[in-house]
Amino acid sequence: MSDQKERLGTVDRRTFLKYSGMLGVGLAFSGVMPVSECVAFDRKLYKVTRTRLTMGTFAAVTVMHPSQDEADDIIAKAFHEMDRVSRLLNRYDSGSAIGVLNRDGRLSDTPGEVLDVLARALKFHESTGGAFDVTVKPLVDMYKKHFADHGKAPSDAQVAKTLKYVNSRALYVNGRQVRFGKEGMGITLDGIAKGYVIDCGADVLRRHGIKHGLINAGGDIRAIGGKDTTTPWRVAVQSPEKDGSYADIITMVDGAIATSGNYEVYFDKEKLYHHIVSPESGQSPLESSSVTVLAANVMDADALSTSVFVLEPTVGKQFIENTPNTECLILTASDQRVASRGWPSV
Repeated sequence: MSDQKERLGTVDRRTFLKYSGMLGVGLAFSGVMPVSECVAFDRKLYKVTRTRLTMGTFAAVTVMHPSQDEADDIIAKAFHEMDRVSRLLNRYDSGSAIGVLNRDGRLSDTPGEVLDVLARALKFHESTGGAFDVTVKPLVDMYKKHFADHGKAPSDAQVAKTLKYVNSRALYVNGRQVRFGKEGMGITLDGIAKGYVIDCGADVLRRHGIKHGLINAGGDIRAIGGKDTTTPWRVAVQSPEKDGSYADIITMVDGAIATSGNYEVYFDKEKLYHHIVSPESGQSPLESSSVTVLAANVMDADALSTSVFVLEPTVGKQFIENTPNTECLILTASDQRVASRGWPSV
């Protein structure tokens, strides 16, 4: 094998460049096939990247390893674990643990992975004063259906009626038993599950001896070490305009990053109503366009980026600065940048 051998799937040049060098947070894939890359840096080390569809987005797993075959095997194991865990947490699958809970209002013999995510979600609900709430599913579903049926926002009375079903304090976990305190409740783990799934994949890499690796799933990123012992990973924060520009560039060695934005899933052209809703008002927060959070793991970064979006810029920045080992970059609707004190711009 030559020192510069590369194997690529069908992909546009722009996407390949992003994966080969700078990885974009909030990176959107559209109309392209997965990237497969193997680059020999020297006779003892390969950078191996494999990309495939999982969790409804393209995920790329990159490892630095002396053997391409072993790297492929480890990456395959990481993808297998991410697929397994994501099936448990998929609310769109009526047969999944979350699907059964939403259908029946209770769940017996709950899988440990689901309990882990729910426990962390309830902790964030408490620490954020209710800003993070997985029981907002009835609200999100109501907005989606109303816009689909009527092409406009629901009335204040409809929002107020639906808000009665939103409250994580009515989500009860007792041992392996989970139940809702009120009929009509439901949960969505969209603001935390993907991060947990990525962390599970990263745990597989670590267990198999990977000291330098990275997982990028639709812009949620988990770094293991750096590219090598001296070189950090470079990560670009995508602009909310989704025009290919970057809002910032940072470097990472270990840790995680996740972004929440109003540009991913929205119900109206003006993006006044989107998938992030306040559990208190029932409305979509409007002061931020995107929130990017750095944390120790992707599950925390995922939940915290959603929380800060709901809290709005000033309060959200203060919350992050009072939360150990986390940083944030908030891009406001008025094109301002609000960064926590330790935000690591290049």
